[in-house]
Amino acid sequence: MDTQVIDVAPGTIVFYADIGCPWAHIAAYRLHTTRERLGLTERVRFDVRAFPLELINDMATPKLILDAEIPVAGGLAPEAGWQVWQGPTHEYPVTTVLAMEAVEVAKKQGLEASERLDRALRLALFGQSRNISMRHVVLQIAGEAGVDVEAVKAGLVEGWARAEIERQVPLCAGDTVQGSPTLFLPDGSAHHNPGVRLHWEGEWGIGFPVIDQDEPAVYEDLLRRALG
Repeated sequence: MDTQVIDVAPGTIVFYADIGCPWAHIAAYRLHTTRERLGLTERVRFDVRAFPLELINDMATPKLILDAEIPVAGGLAPEAGWQVWQGPTHEYPVTTVLAMEAVEVAKKQGLEASERLDRALRLALFGQSRNISMRHVVLQIAGEAGVDVEAVKAGLVEGWARAEIERQVPLCAGDTVQGSPTLFLPDGSAHHNPGVRLHWEGEWGIGFPVIDQDEPAVYEDLLRRALG
């Protein structure tokens, strides 16, 4: 399958990720905090795009996989916000597509709005044990993130964002986007799970991930290169 070119405007990082991916939660946290620390908040924007694992794999991401990944991922960036799922088991979210639709809808209010909603939804799932499969929960989080709730609700009702997410599936299932998370820069480069290398010890879903390398400083270079 051919690799397609992802066009990225100067001052932008295109961020492909599933909201239910703990490694993407780390990436989002490091993008936001590094941008703030470097004083680039007004100069670099994040264009968050869906990497819908459940549509690619035809299954919900198994909770037992996340239960193994979260303690390891959380150890790399504990400040990002993590907790073992505190809600009833039957309230655990089995889909993140609706949440990713909401982020896409929020782009109508600007990339800044979609960035805020995306980050808030990740924190809600991983750090607050909130069921982001439910529309009323997603809308509550949108309000907390300072996003126009009625506009997000209207966009979800219209349904156009789902079509946009479906258009991303061939890119994510093919060779263009290497996994969740993958960052694309204006210089044409792509970076999958920046700074982190890991392997799975034992059978997938039975064993656990092992970190081979973690270099969070790579985000400083990525943000500076995004200026174009």
